[in-house]
Amino acid sequence: MSDQPTTAFFELGRDALLAWCTERDLPRFACEQIQRWVFERGVVDPERMTDLSKRARALLGEQMVFLQGVVRTHQVATDGTQKLLVGWPRSITPMGSSAEQAGAADAGVSPLSTALPTIESNERRTECVMIPTEDRRTACISSQVGCPVGCRFCASGLGGLEGNLSAGRILEQVWHLARLPDVGRISHVVFMGMGEPLANLGAVTAAIRTLNAPWGFGISARRITVSTVGLPAAIRRLCEFELPVTLALSLHAPTDELRREIIPWAEYATIDELLDACQEWFDKTGREITLEYILLGGVNDRPVHAMELARLAGSMRANVNLIRYNEVAGLPFRRPSDDDVLGFQEVLRTKGVNTHIRRSRGRDIAAACGQLRHEATTVRRSLAS
Repeated sequence: MSDQPTTAFFELGRDALLAWCTERDLPRFACEQIQRWVFERGVVDPERMTDLSKRARALLGEQMVFLQGVVRTHQVATDGTQKLLVGWPRSITPMGSSAEQAGAADAGVSPLSTALPTIESNERRTECVMIPTEDRRTACISSQVGCPVGCRFCASGLGGLEGNLSAGRILEQVWHLARLPDVGRISHVVFMGMGEPLANLGAVTAAIRTLNAPWGFGISARRITVSTVGLPAAIRRLCEFELPVTLALSLHAPTDELRREIIPWAEYATIDELLDACQEWFDKTGREITLEYILLGGVNDRPVHAMELARLAGSMRANVNLIRYNEVAGLPFRRPSDDDVLGFQEVLRTKGVNTHIRRSRGRDIAAACGQLRHEATTVRRSLAS
């Protein structure tokens, strides 16, 4: 059966993998064994799946590709944040399809390799980040290659959009991050990397099902956050999603005029339209909205902006995350002063808005909010260093 087409493991849910096994006359329990090896033990080499039959291991080796992506660079920040640049082969099938064929002979290279392979010019690349704290390990993952939104202050969209990531390639980022040193089990996932998740909603929701499934990564849906710049129709579709994920709206400005200046996509939906969709989210799910607000020095961080933001946040069940701008070379924005950030927070809290200042993580390796790119970086480290 070596002439059979190759299937990408992470593109398969439980039912699809079971069907794959059944078509090859493998017992039903082989499905559970394979998923246990990959998701629980982090093993993607069929020869190491020792409780599978010799025939099953041979079929997996011939017809299943477990890793489509290749870790190209690995960086570690002084605060323990880790960032990976992952290269994806340009497949014959569309990048956003649910079952792509692997197109690179080295697709099985693990992030635990002692040497990082040469970057290929014909591949697509994304970055993902592991953020450690005392009580959690958070995977910040990408949903697209590049970004179509083009926020003026963000590095991810500087090269535009190259394509969607399939559900399997979204999931594979979490697998790679969980294999990094001193990480262990990923406890939280945030779709806050490259791309607009709601512009790739089908792949994102498919990935979330596997992230949450007990046979998959087993991550609580309430610990999975989908961050969007705001697509009202897509927010309403997400309201019907069966899993209680957290929704975060990247607002970044309290007026339509200012928002259109810094977020090109803001011309497609007003703030009122976005908040109406978010109110529907709360009404249907009972889940509070998080309003994300990047503070750009001298642009949107004045007391008058805080007063207007407090009015918007007070009109619905929402909390606010304030994010200091993280510098991107070549962009004209500056990081606000600590006094301005604290003053902005105080205005919101005085108005009764639950407000937090999000700590910037991984700035020294360009892994903080707004700094992820899909280009090769000049820093290259193997995990053995």
